Order: sequence, then structure tokens, then C-alpha cells
Amino acid sequence: MNYSTQMDAAKKGIVTKEMEVVAKKEGMYVEELKKRVAEGTVAIPANKNHHSLDPEGIGLGMRTKINVNLGISKDCCDIEAEMVKVKKALEMKTEAIMDLSSFGKTEEFRQRLVEISPALIGTVPIYDAVGFYDKELQDITADEFLRVVEKHGEDGADFVTIHAGINKEAADVFKRNKRLTNIVSRGGSLLYGWMELTGNENPFYEHFDRLLDICEKYDITLSLGDACRPGSIHDATDASQVKELMVLGELTLRAWERNVQVIIEGPGHMAMNEIEANVLLEKKLCHGAPFYVLGPIVTDIAPGYDHITSAIGGAIAAGSGADFLCYVTPAEHLRLPSLDDMKEGIIAAKIAAHAGDIAKQIPGSSEIDYKMSKARQQLDWKKMFELAIEPEKPTEYRESSMPAHEDSCTMCGKMCSMRNMNKIMEGKNINILREDE
Repeated sequence: MNYSTQMDAAKKGIVTKEMEVVAKKEGMYVEELKKRVAEGTVAIPANKNHHSLDPEGIGLGMRTKINVNLGISKDCCDIEAEMVKVKKALEMKTEAIMDLSSFGKTEEFRQRLVEISPALIGTVPIYDAVGFYDKELQDITADEFLRVVEKHGEDGADFVTIHAGINKEAADVFKRNKRLTNIVSRGGSLLYGWMELTGNENPFYEHFDRLLDICEKYDITLSLGDACRPGSIHDATDASQVKELMVLGELTLRAWERNVQVIIEGPGHMAMNEIEANVLLEKKLCHGAPFYVLGPIVTDIAPGYDHITSAIGGAIAAGSGADFLCYVTPAEHLRLPSLDDMKEGIIAAKIAAHAGDIAKQIPGSSEIDYKMSKARQQLDWKKMFELAIEPEKPTEYRESSMPAHEDSCTMCGKMCSMRNMNKIMEGKNINILREDE
């Protein structure tokens, strides 16, 4: 039986090879996974032209996935340097990479990325439009914007961020409700600027059916972007953000009618006490569609450390039901991330995702924590490093400051609680001041 997309297959009762892979990874019955894909509560982004893909599921009952942002810009347009980051991100087993390229040989970078990457590939076509056509923003036509989406589909993008929710009605709400940081989404600000400069409706909203034609053709998952995400904790959960979310919920139903999978993008900067409510709001207004969050960043005063502020928010969001975390690096708000910035961002996001999975009680999520605790109890340093979310740093720390006794560290020495409790439980003498007999 033929099918156009993963959702179309699920609705027809077909188990695709991608569903089989995801079900095995998640330890889930494939029939249950198929049901969730048909309902839209799980998405399996899998462009027909991404032949190196190792598919992942995003959504209800799945492990929380993480995304890494990479790409070339006008100030930093070294493709080879970005490819080094790509290979390291894949080595660190990130589930998704978003190509945010906005200048230079964007097509070459995107095609090379798709060719080698088993991870999901996402793009933001509007970033590419200005350079692709070599036109000023206001001179690009609605048709040209959509043709860029088609090109990204041809090249194998598994999901595309499209800011279709910032229509004229949502823009009017933004104008009537003053914000501290206005519109901080890069794609959202470009679309809002285009609408203001041309007087036209958002082309992705006005021609949403044509957008769905493209997505259905290549099986692109729509990542419905949050143009009005808060860029400061002051602006969180305001009228602009909620109005756009309502529009995204309506567009979600239209996409599902066409068997196009949907992910909803979310905040942004947000105080910790608002995060759980925002996850609930997205799930209600967008009918249980998978939720993809940037952070949330829980305080605005930590430039250089926003991988930490976002990991705090990401853990709370994931534990509350968010499905997909976009990493944030120490360079957020400051520069294009370096290789080391990227590594720090990945580790922070992985910690947040895993902590969220434990809170959500994803089956098997805490098994590795049990094994780590057992290794600590046994003072099995090699095993601890094998189980670590990133083994390089703890190994380096241990080797840089070796204790006199292997069954301790240089913090506690022979006063180590694990060492001494093991000896006492075995009926042995502790011998803190003397050598062991």
C-alpha cells in the first residue's frame, strides 16, 4: 500500500521501517507508536531524500531529544569549520542538527550535512532566502519564499521551521501590547518586517495549503516557529505569545488533515514558575503536538553562562512534558559558537533532557543512574567514567589529582564515606590515621 508521509502510513495502518526503528529504540510496541503518529502526538521527521537518516521519534512517551544549531553566517562563513562541529555533534550522539546558515555557500553546506548525517536535519528556509535570491527582504515575493522551502525539501531537510503563526491578526495583537524586547525570533522578525514593508499577509500563512503540498511531497515535518517567543522573562506568557500559539493550534489541525507531521516551537526566556503552565498551554491549544523549546532561559543576567540558565529551564520543561530541547551554548546572545561552546551546550542539554525523562518516568530512563550509583558505591572509577554522560572531563579531573589511596579522591582521602561504609559493612576497621592492616 502506498503512503505519502509517516502520518499517512500510520493512518492507513502501515508500519514503516522508520516506525520499526523508533519503536525498538524507545522500547515501545510498534502498534502503540503507530497510533501516536496517526494522532500527531509523536512525529518521526524523515524526509524521503535523507538517505543517511537514523530516525528518531519526538513526542508523547518518547525520550526527550536534543537539537544542535550550526551553520555559516556572513561574519563566519567557513564551511570546513562548521563541518568539524557537525562531526563532533554526531560523535556526541545529538539526535538533531538545525542548519541556520544565512550567508555564503548555504546549499553546499546543507547538502553535505544531509549526506553524512544520521541525525535529523532541520532548516529555517527564510534565513536562506535573502542570500539565495541576492535580494533585499522587501523585494522577495511570496512565491520565492515558498520555492526556498521546496529547495530545502529537495535537499533532504527532515523538518523546517516556518513562522506561519505571525499573521496580520497576531501582528496587530503585538502592536497593541507593548513588549520590552519586541520580536526576538530572527525568522519572526524578518517576516514581520516583510509584512510591514510590503503591506502583505504572512506568505506562509496566506499560502499555507501550498506549503503543505511541499511538506507532503517530501515528508517534511513542519516545525511551526514561535515568532513571538519571549526574549526576556518580562515578556513571557504575554498576549503576543499566546495569540500566536492559538494560531499555531489551528494550523496544526490543517496540517494533520493533509497528513503533514507537526512540531510546535516554544519559548524562549521565562521564569521557572511559568514553564509548567506553558507546556500545558501548548499541549492544550495545539492538540498534543510535540513541543520543542529553546531553553527556556530562566534569567536574563547570565551572558556567557546561558547553557546553564537554559539547562535549568529545559529540565523543568522536559519534566513537565516538553519533547524536544534546542541546546543553548555559552555563546548565546554573544557570537557564533565555537567547537568548545557547542560541546558545552550539548552536554548541558543532554543533562536537562535526561533529568526531564526521569521526572516524566520514561521507561528505563533511571537505569543508568542506578548503575552509576552502584559504581560509586563500589568505588569503580572506570565504570563511573564509562557511564558518565560525557567521560572526558571526569577522567581528566581524576587523573589531574590522584589520591594516595585508590579507593578515595583528593577531596576526602581516607575519610571518604563510600570507602568507610564499605569497610564497616564488611566488618573491617576503617584505619583513617594508620595504614590498613
